[in-house]
Parts: sequence; C-alpha cells; structure tokens
Amino acid sequence: MSTALIQADTVKWARQRSLLTIDALAKKLSIKSEKLIQWEEGLSLPTFKQAQKLAKVLHIPFGYLFLQSPPVETLPIADLRTVSNIWTGTFSVDLRDIIFDVLRKQDWYREYRIEQGYETVPYIGKFSLSSSISEIVTDISAQLRLSPKEREQAKTGEQFLTLLVERCEELGIWVMRSGKVGNNTHRVLDVDEFRGFALCDEYAPAVFINGSDAKAAQIFTLIHELAHLWLGVSGVSDLGVFKEDNHNHKEIEILCNEVAAEVLVPKIILKKRWNERISLSENVDLLAKFFKVSGIVIARRALDIALISRSDFFSYYHQQTDSWLQVKESRFSGGDFYRNMPIANGKQFTQAVLQSVYSQKTLMRDGARLLGTNTEIIEKLAERIGIL
Repeated sequence: MSTALIQADTVKWARQRSLLTIDALAKKLSIKSEKLIQWEEGLSLPTFKQAQKLAKVLHIPFGYLFLQSPPVETLPIADLRTVSNIWTGTFSVDLRDIIFDVLRKQDWYREYRIEQGYETVPYIGKFSLSSSISEIVTDISAQLRLSPKEREQAKTGEQFLTLLVERCEELGIWVMRSGKVGNNTHRVLDVDEFRGFALCDEYAPAVFINGSDAKAAQIFTLIHELAHLWLGVSGVSDLGVFKEDNHNHKEIEILCNEVAAEVLVPKIILKKRWNERISLSENVDLLAKFFKVSGIVIARRALDIALISRSDFFSYYHQQTDSWLQVKESRFSGGDFYRNMPIANGKQFTQAVLQSVYSQKTLMRDGARLLGTNTEIIEKLAERIGIL
C-alpha cells in the first residue's frame, strides 16, 4: 500500500491547531499513539487513506499535509479578544471556521438583499470612537424600543433575548446564535475563547453569538456587538472587561462594553432599584432577574456608579466567575432541531434561503449548504416555518 509523503512539522502544527493531544488524536484515528508520534517526528509515514482521515479529523485541506512548512493563518476580522487580560494572538480552528462560514453566508445574503430591493442599514458606522457613550446608548435604545415595562413582560432571559433578536432583525441586522461549528456536535465553541463577533456590512450586517454561553451573557454579547456595528468596526470579542480592570483592553472593547452596560442596565434605573438595606448578593439576584443580565454585570455596574466598593465587587466576582464561565445553557445540541436551525442561522436568513430555493433562484443543494444541512431537511424546515 502506497504511503503519503506528508511533512512531519505540518502534522504537528495541524494537531496543535485543533487543540488535540497526541492520545486524543490517535484515538480518533484508531491508531496507537506511538505511530502518531512517529509521523510527527518524521520517522514513518501514513498510508494515503490514513492521511486523508488525518486531514478530515484535523479540519484541514488534504494538501496542507504536504506543505514544506505550516501555513501562516490569520483571522479575516480584527481580533479584539484578551485572555487573562493579555491578547495572545492565537485562535482555534473552530473559531476560524465559524467566522469564514458566516462570511461565506454573508456574501450570499448581501446579494440576495440587494436583488430583493432592500435599502442599506443606516446604523452601520453611524458613530465613531470619539462619539459620547450617551449618544450611542440613546440611539441603540431607541431603535430597540426598550422600556422598563417590556423588561418586566419578558419573564425569562430567553424571552428577553428573543425579543432583542426580533427587534434587531426588524432593523435589518442578522443575528445568529450557535454553540457549535455548523451542525457538528463534536465541535463545540469554547466560550473562554470568544463570546461573539460582529461583521459590518451596509446591506447584511451580522452578529454571531456563542450559544455555549449563559443566556444572560448572550444578552450582553448581543448589545456589545450591536455597539460594534453602530461604530462600524468588525471584530471578534470575549468581553474581557469584566475580568479585571480596563487598562489592558482595546479602546473599542471598553467603549462597546460601556455602551452595552448602559443600554441593558441604565444608571438611573439601577440607582432607583438599588436597596441599601440588603446585601450585595441579594441586590444582584433581584436586579439580575429584572434586567435579564448576569449578576457580574450588575455588580460591575454598581461598582462603576459607586454603589459598592472595589473590594466588594472583586470579592463577589471571584465567587461567581466559575459558575458564570461554566454555565452552558444553550448548545443547541438537543431539543427541536427544526426550531434550533433558524436560531443558529438567523430567522430572516433562513427564510431568505428557503424562499430563494423554492422560487428556483438557488439550487436545493446550495440552499442546504448555506443552512448547514442536507436537502432532505429543506422541505420539512420550509413547512415548519411556513414557506410551503
């Protein structure tokens, strides 16, 4: 059986890129760890069949394995993340693939909206870094039509998030929420790596929210990414401003976090509802339910407007951090598949693809590819959402 003349350094690079240990990758390939070590050290070569499986498992083009040196990869949008307050410049294959997938969909959606006669979305790049927070907050809040009454009517974080997403789509902003790459339940997106990203475009502006995150955190991410669109700056974020002080964070991220905080937890309302007769934890629990955001956001806002001390905030923060980062309320790996797909792809985008398919402007297989599914699912999905 012929062998594949793959490059040892590239094999090692591809494995590390996929965040897999030698033992984990060997298990996926159904080979012994010792054999994989030999491939990475150039002491032996796999068969073509083994090399093809290796490329598939590592999510790389087969030809990459034959490159003399590993390719230099970059993200196609600004990387605004911090990890422990220090930007590392690294990213997983899952993050890279999800961004490129959304960009591919955005290209199609942009052309679709132009052909359908949609006007440009007027909010993209409406403000700049020199704009005041109050200007941006006032405009976003007005467009989303937020009021205390509507907050109270939304009984849960999920209901409030659904309301916000609906309002965004009414404005022409495409919102996706997913906790995995495509429909691959083995490629769960890591909330520690990123919480969301925004892609500016005058016809098809997009927000992607990491669905692996807690609902309350997803709400904050959505408004944070809206601030990116209003500022006309695409980028991937982790909302690290709540981890430590702001001085290590990029100016755009600080501004977007401050805008999101004021939109979701207005200072005036927070002051009115803050009860000095009860503890910090009690205040946070009550107010988090009202504002539909995480307790850490409430505590941070209380610190920013001098309702609590720094020591109080960081004491509360360190008590809550683990649970906040580890909560995985929505991975979309279970439940109603036909309900989850429009959430993952965005309701209006899903409708647009199906309408294009059934008006015979887009091939069925291309429509299925855009939605990350197969042609057998298309008809059932179209029936469920009322296209047929």
